[in-house]
Amino acid sequence: MGGDHGPSVTIPAAISFLQREPEAELILVGQEELLRAVLRKHKQADAARIRIQHASEVVTMDDPIEVALRRKKDSSMRVAVNLVKDGQANAAVSAGNTGALMAVSRYVLKTIPGVDRPAICTILPNQKDGPTYMLDLGANVDCEPQHLHQFALMGSALVSAMEGKPKPSIGLLNVGEEEIKGNEVVKQTAELLHADHEKGILNFYGNVEGNDIFEGTTDIVVCDGFVGNVTLKASEGLGRFVKIVLTTEFKKGFFNKLGALIAYGAIKALSRRLNPSRYNGASLLGLRGLVFKSHGGADVYAFEWAIRRAYDAAKYDVLSRITTTMAELIPQVEALHVADRAATSTETTEQKTV
Repeated sequence: MGGDHGPSVTIPAAISFLQREPEAELILVGQEELLRAVLRKHKQADAARIRIQHASEVVTMDDPIEVALRRKKDSSMRVAVNLVKDGQANAAVSAGNTGALMAVSRYVLKTIPGVDRPAICTILPNQKDGPTYMLDLGANVDCEPQHLHQFALMGSALVSAMEGKPKPSIGLLNVGEEEIKGNEVVKQTAELLHADHEKGILNFYGNVEGNDIFEGTTDIVVCDGFVGNVTLKASEGLGRFVKIVLTTEFKKGFFNKLGALIAYGAIKALSRRLNPSRYNGASLLGLRGLVFKSHGGADVYAFEWAIRRAYDAAKYDVLSRITTTMAELIPQVEALHVADRAATSTETTEQKTV
């Protein structure tokens, strides 16, 4: 029901997705009469693999988090997340209010042991024609080193599950590669990740810069939500800008049009690789359930990709794999930090004795 377009986008996307995935089933959550009307419009009123779950309220894009949590307990967002909690759905997908979705999901599902804050993670294209996973993308504007450290652990578990890489490489987004650069939060996070790397817990590459995201320098890029969201929106805007400029220039004059015709295959491939819609659908990592966030302004094609990402995550049992990996990594990390603190304390005592 949420997002900029509501059922006029989400339902056609759902229908298209089901046509491509014969084993999938979808539950449409929202105001039943409206949903049935849109289904009838698309001649899918009796679709066998679509079920409607009525929800009387809708969280708008302008609703404060308090309203979504305390006043609209029968919102489509809340009901959808409850379906995940109760095991009736493997994953929830929403294009609605990001802050509300995060708050509701965290309240209903709770976090995985060892995780203080969930993070939003998505993939971006790179020059190696593969994905660069990036988090956080807006859930946590202000972060402490331990939060960024947890993001790295969760990202490593996710990429390991989705890409089949036992030790994916991790980069910490900074204003330079040198260790002396960055604010105190980034520097302290780097120390934590370096310690994990030395013990073989994580594969920490080091500091990376903005250009490394699209060069594919590392499998994962970690940053706080403020930086991540700005980076995401800027890259999406650039992708659309390049597409518009190319389209406009190729329409100017006979020879430009002829050149466009000759290069049609390359232009089509370029458009496909740079199309932000193909990368729509960000996972809310760290929750005891799968929740995916679509852009509020997503079109049918983009929202279908969000559904697909949620479907793939459920299909590959990402949640249990992340939970298991975190359960294995957190004790090692905590033991490492306890040992480091003990060593530091001993050194301090020795210095005082001297």
